[in-house]
Amino acid sequence: MNRAVWFVAGATAGVYAVTKARRVAEAFTPDGIRDRLAGLSLGAHLLHEEIVAEMSAKENDLRDRLGLGLDELTGAPALEHERPRELTRKGIN
Repeated sequence: MNRAVWFVAGATAGVYAVTKARRVAEAFTPDGIRDRLAGLSLGAHLLHEEIVAEMSAKENDLRDRLGLGLDELTGAPALEHERPRELTRKGIN
């Protein structure tokens, strides 16, 4: 009985080692590297989209809290007569 247990344990360890070695070897083939780079690129794109969405949500939240519209937020005057005095004093129209 004791030998059978050690045989099964050794066979299990051997199968595990072969499986791990095959996965490592696959990772360093051109296809494996291409797959890893594609996964990294996809992750970067998803992270970027998430950051942009959260920035937009935070901007809208701040705009609502401060009661600002788009013209006030960008600093662009809505009408011609609302130009800042600094620009008209310097002769910039």
